[in-house]
Amino acid sequence: MIYFFHGSDGEKIRTKAFEWIAKARTKEPDLAYARLSREELNDASLEDAAMSGGLFVARLLILIDDPFQEEGDDILEKHLDALAASDNAILILAPKLPAAKAKKFVAKAKVEYKFDKPAAREDTRGFNSNLVNALAAKNREKLWLELNRTFRAGDAPEMVHGLLHWKARDLMEKGSRIWNSQESRQLSLSLIELLQNSRRGGLDLSLSLEKFALSI
Repeated sequence: MIYFFHGSDGEKIRTKAFEWIAKARTKEPDLAYARLSREELNDASLEDAAMSGGLFVARLLILIDDPFQEEGDDILEKHLDALAASDNAILILAPKLPAAKAKKFVAKAKVEYKFDKPAAREDTRGFNSNLVNALAAKNREKLWLELNRTFRAGDAPEMVHGLLHWKARDLMEKGSRIWNSQESRQLSLSLIELLQNSRRGGLDLSLSLEKFALSI
């Protein structure tokens, strides 16, 4: 089943999506959680997402995070029916998706969540701008401090990682005086590798993120 988050207010969509995930995991503690970034999407990963959890886990909660970028990128559409029919909770976070494309996903979604940004708020900053600004400024001390503040506030490490990876992709796409194109791409890849290593090795994700912050 698909829960579809979209609209023009990208920061509010991300905030609401992670709030939804936190509530779902509180309500169903045994629900296994995984996040798929755009770079991790392929036929195999989407087929796995549509399948039931397995021997020890009845259901999965899977976040497909901002999967659309290039024109003609239709791999998610190819698996749309299977994801909609799955017993797993498939949360698709797709900010600023064109209306024509969004309509296809709304038609298959169990629930649609749409958050648009009023014109008067176009230039305002939203959720945890201090954290992403510290990464954008390549300020390791401030990034480490903001990480600890957000962890103390109770934000899940998966949510914090998702926000940092979103900012890394934002730096890749928009460019930066501080991060050149090769550095921002490596930043994105390093964050993907960090999460994968945490999953495989059972490493503490919050500690891994702190070490990452001090290494930039």
